[in-house]
Amino acid sequence: METADPTPHARSTDRDTAADGPPRTAPQLSLELLVHGVGGTTAQEMLGDPRVQLITGDDTAACYRRTDDADAEQRPDDYRGEPVREAYCWSNLTSGNGARALWLILVPFMVANLAHWMRPAAPSEHPAQRIYDLLVRLLALTLTVLLAAAACEVALDLTAWQCAGTTVCAAGKSWMGFLSPDNSGWWSAPGRRLALASMVPLLVIGFLWGLSRRTWSAYESASPPPRLPGTSRDTPVAERTALSREGFWYGRRLVARLRAAHTTAGVLTVAAVLLAAAAKADGDGGHPVLAVTGRALTALVIVLAAATLIVVWRTARSEGAPDVSSDHLVVRALPFASLAVLVLTMVHTGWARPGAHSHGPLPGADAFGGIAVFQGVLVLALAVTAWVLQRAARDDARTALRGMGGPAVALLACAVGGVLSGGVAQRFADWLDGGATPGQAHAPIPGPPVLLSWQASVIPALLVVVAAVAVLAAIRVVIVRNRVAKDVPGLYDPREQPDASRTKRIAATIAGAGLTDSAPVLIAATSAVTLVLGAGAVIGAWLTGRAPGRATEGAPPVVHAAAETAESLGSWLMGAGVILLITMGRRAYRDHSARRTIGILWDVGTFWPRAAHPFAPPCYAERAVPDLTWRMATWTERFDGRLVLSGHSQGSVLAAAAVWQLDLVTRSRVALLTYGSPLERLYGRWFPAFFGPPALTGLHREMDDWRNLWRFTDPIGGPIRLTCEGGRRIDQGPLRDPLSFGRTLQNPLPAQILGHGDYQADPVFETVRAELIARLGPDLPGQRPADERAKGRPAQGSSGRSSG
Repeated sequence: METADPTPHARSTDRDTAADGPPRTAPQLSLELLVHGVGGTTAQEMLGDPRVQLITGDDTAACYRRTDDADAEQRPDDYRGEPVREAYCWSNLTSGNGARALWLILVPFMVANLAHWMRPAAPSEHPAQRIYDLLVRLLALTLTVLLAAAACEVALDLTAWQCAGTTVCAAGKSWMGFLSPDNSGWWSAPGRRLALASMVPLLVIGFLWGLSRRTWSAYESASPPPRLPGTSRDTPVAERTALSREGFWYGRRLVARLRAAHTTAGVLTVAAVLLAAAAKADGDGGHPVLAVTGRALTALVIVLAAATLIVVWRTARSEGAPDVSSDHLVVRALPFASLAVLVLTMVHTGWARPGAHSHGPLPGADAFGGIAVFQGVLVLALAVTAWVLQRAARDDARTALRGMGGPAVALLACAVGGVLSGGVAQRFADWLDGGATPGQAHAPIPGPPVLLSWQASVIPALLVVVAAVAVLAAIRVVIVRNRVAKDVPGLYDPREQPDASRTKRIAATIAGAGLTDSAPVLIAATSAVTLVLGAGAVIGAWLTGRAPGRATEGAPPVVHAAAETAESLGSWLMGAGVILLITMGRRAYRDHSARRTIGILWDVGTFWPRAAHPFAPPCYAERAVPDLTWRMATWTERFDGRLVLSGHSQGSVLAAAAVWQLDLVTRSRVALLTYGSPLERLYGRWFPAFFGPPALTGLHREMDDWRNLWRFTDPIGGPIRLTCEGGRRIDQGPLRDPLSFGRTLQNPLPAQILGHGDYQADPVFETVRAELIARLGPDLPGQRPADERAKGRPAQGSSGRSSG
């Protein structure tokens, strides 16, 4: 890519030329700001020119122009009737090197965060709103505890307690020799082994804390442009959305508070595991002094846990204005206090206890069952709250799962967290005991908790249900393809020769694109079966106290064989799922085609701020939306110009979110062109409180104009489905795809089926774009007097921040 020379002179073209702005008598200049979609693209491709120049921004996200257009503000006469084209490139906010694929391990946190934003579109003052948000935050906290417990299971239970304390398991593992009791070394005592091994989960928690803090500084710290109070409140109450609030994209303080609480919860989980092991040893061996110390440390852990719950309880989003206040000293000190308690607990656990030895599973292994039950209770309470909110919703005609989307994905977050935790524990136990099977009669170690084995055994049944839904979806595609195939030739010139194979391919593409609208069925089926099977796994583990294979030893041979097969297959699938997740992540960041496929769900998940879980992947929109808002607000103010915001796919969502952040004066000078847009099809259905029909209606009411292009062959984009005042249509489509059916003199080769991409290739795109640009010209109201401009928007004009 050719960029400007990084010298002050070369980089200051836009800034220097705009210091005073062009004369107010000069022809009015228009700007077309392009925003790409999920797959990302280069500025050269967006602008159709290999020579581009960075106008404002950095290597992460920036605005570019063609080199010839860099100084367009100095010569507006050259752009009569044609806007200056500028590209905003944000793909580096969500992609990078292969190491970022490790973020996929944070999928449960991301999905739990999505549940916060999926609440039904009830009025904001409804009392159940606070209950819904609190339940999601508590559920997110249990996921952090589950992660810490899984790390303790691998490092403390399987490694330091079971394997290092068993001669058969420790034999042949040189790295474990100094921990073996046969060596009678200083570290061979069970308590000291546990204290040393507790450094592993502590490092995991510290890594997540550091990653969250680093991304917090890069993403949550982008401040929105200042606005006059009240300039965005002229919209009817029913059409207002939280996305227009000034502090919506500034979650710096909230994420900091949640990070302190979740870090404390993770550290306290490690301390609780150590205290449980020490309490058993003190009770069996009769160490009264250590028993008293243990009770005192337990009381400290309980006090800090209660303080953590209070912080989570009181940490709600403040969106009315950017929250720049500092946290209380108590909140900032929580992680350090928990770390101090953990250090004292490590000393307490590692204190010499003559005759102590490790056998069986580590005390406290039943905590996994308690976490699973508590998560189930929270999900059911969330479902009840969502039902109450749905009944009070303003417009629920197309809301996914009738408002139950939040509870459904919250349940899936818990399930994915359990699969990842169990998969790591099962695979690690298999590696430790060599050729034996953990938990079996002749295995050297007891293996992971029984609940994890039961959870593994239900995975094959869950996959059967998912496969059945997939088969039904494939049958539906065939049925729709055959029905649509009859109408495809009628969409084209009858002089083009019909082609049965071509017709079938076009019809199959249309039918496949329609599967997106069937996603609620898949999620509903998966969530319902997960809830039933998960409850069955917990009940089976508590009633039998043994793994499924051993629990059915007295049953008929067929039942016993099925149980053993399900347990073994499920255990393998849990471990394979972890490996597959990492592999897919690395491929997504290396392979552009895989990036487009996986990136769709990933970019939807990371679009939303971290309102529930601070360890979720960072929200790129907290950088991209302020970028776009600053650029539009400052450019229109400085040059008194008009602007067309052109967004494709996920770029259209960023564009709409940025327009909502503008004050009404600027918003009325912006026209929006969206294509391949999931604004209604995905966001409107799954996030109705923020992108429902009333919110989109209010957005269109306050803008100059809005047009949306869509195709039947597009699996992501769709119509906006709004009825606007004056009879003006927002939706332009469905566009014909492919552009030509057969071979003609003008198109001797078969035209490509474009689907979700290359909307600019359609002639309709240029027609609609030209209409929007024409509306920015003479038909618009005249320029306001200088004193009126100064009186109406002093905040942006005098902020001292320029876009160049």
